[in-house]
Amino acid sequence: MKSILLNCTILFLLMINVNTGIAQETTADEKWWKESVFYQIYMPSYADSNGDGYGDFKGMTQKLDYLQPLGIKGIWLTPFLTSPKVDNGYDIADYYEIDLTYGTKADFDLFLKEAHQRGIKVIMDMVLNHTSTDCKWFQESRKSKDNPYRDYYIWKDEPNNWESFFGGTAWQKDSLTDQYYYHKFDVRMADLNWANPKVVAEVQNILRFWLDAGVDGFRLDVINFLNTDGITADNPTKDGEQDHINDINQEGVKNAMRIIKSTVSEYDDRFIVGEIGSDKIEVLKQYQSQDLLDVVFNFNFGSIAEFSAQRIFDELQSMEKNMSNYPTLFFGSHDMPRMIDRLADGDPDRATALAALMLTAKGVPFIYYGEEIGMHNIIAQSLDEMVDIQGRTQYQLALNEGKSPEDALIFGNKHNRDKSRSPMQWSGDAFAGFSAEKAWIKINPDYKTVNVAALTPQKNSILNTYKKLIALRNSERALQYGTYDNLEYEEDQISFTRSFEGDKITVIINFGLPKEIELPADAIILMGSKELKSNSFIIYKN
Repeated sequence: MKSILLNCTILFLLMINVNTGIAQETTADEKWWKESVFYQIYMPSYADSNGDGYGDFKGMTQKLDYLQPLGIKGIWLTPFLTSPKVDNGYDIADYYEIDLTYGTKADFDLFLKEAHQRGIKVIMDMVLNHTSTDCKWFQESRKSKDNPYRDYYIWKDEPNNWESFFGGTAWQKDSLTDQYYYHKFDVRMADLNWANPKVVAEVQNILRFWLDAGVDGFRLDVINFLNTDGITADNPTKDGEQDHINDINQEGVKNAMRIIKSTVSEYDDRFIVGEIGSDKIEVLKQYQSQDLLDVVFNFNFGSIAEFSAQRIFDELQSMEKNMSNYPTLFFGSHDMPRMIDRLADGDPDRATALAALMLTAKGVPFIYYGEEIGMHNIIAQSLDEMVDIQGRTQYQLALNEGKSPEDALIFGNKHNRDKSRSPMQWSGDAFAGFSAEKAWIKINPDYKTVNVAALTPQKNSILNTYKKLIALRNSERALQYGTYDNLEYEEDQISFTRSFEGDKITVIINFGLPKEIELPADAIILMGSKELKSNSFIIYKN
């Protein structure tokens, strides 16, 4: 009898251990960010509350009641810390202070509180590769070679051949000490020396400060550009262009990411997405793991230069094969032309079909502000209309090469990132309802018809289709956690079925000729029609 009782007890304990293990595995797999549709807000351009022409926290707080019914569960804020804005905030001068353009710390705290009350998480852009040359650290660093902050940055007697991402050399001579400092980006954005433990400690303190303030995570800017191993050999050249094998993806970058991840993991339920400067899946995948980044931006998918249904499908397949965790799904950002122009030739139907793909495929979707109303690119008609430092730098380089001002403008516009940074178009009122005064950048002239107020009452507008798609994703766990039963492509048609806990949802997106789909007898149509027009979709449960 004792033997039987002992065996029963052992069996019972084993069952507890097994069941506990399953529960822990399920809990570990379920993350709020896998269930969220993110919305990127480009800080200067979203909503201006005080009429200075720049977006701000008070303006964004007023628009939370637009984002909540849209179905947004996560917001990515571009940089809002003190900055001279050479690169619109990606040149931080003080990591602990809100830039007065965007308001006060109290304004930020209220925005965060109101977002959280609406069930919306907030992640902030964090730039750890470089600081503004206005930063106190750099101002101290340049004073003398033995200054305590000198090794916060990278100084050399002679430069090597490394280039700036914006064009030209990555080195600038400073007259105070007669040495060169390294700047991967603009000359007013000096690279931090991640080989210095003091820099690492400073970064950890910064991260903890904003996590203590309540942010839900970070988007890490150009995080694989960190200079962790110092200045090494010249980059080789191929066909007249530099091959960046020494100044990007240095060996110590992954260790730096582990430190960042472990610091963020001191806080419960936080999220890190990294911008990796590459569109190659073999580069991207190596930075996504439990001890590195939760997800990376999949530029192999998101930065496709022109529309190709086959290419989009191939990248979906590649991400499914290669990514250890969820991929990210996006077609727009502040660094790329607007999705509707780049991939849809201005066609709202194709833009909507692409949105359906982004919001139903496996991954974490990121909507760039204004995509949901079909905002278009702006184009600078003169240098005065060009704000972006990258575009202006390329314009000047073209002039230096002997091009005419007209040709230089064309060249500058090719690299100009202003295209997708124009103010959010809220209404047909003056200044598109963005501000009471002239905005910091030109407003697209189409704002009279392409705006939230005009599209809201239109039943089948792109805005209302986005709302339905997001609501569907928010309500169907198969669209949040489902694995692919199949992922297929045929004649410009992408289709897949996702399954989770017995539920199956099938999505068919047709970019080709019109056709009729034969549905299973038990199919329940969730969106769309089996009469598939070109650039349309159907989503059904079976």
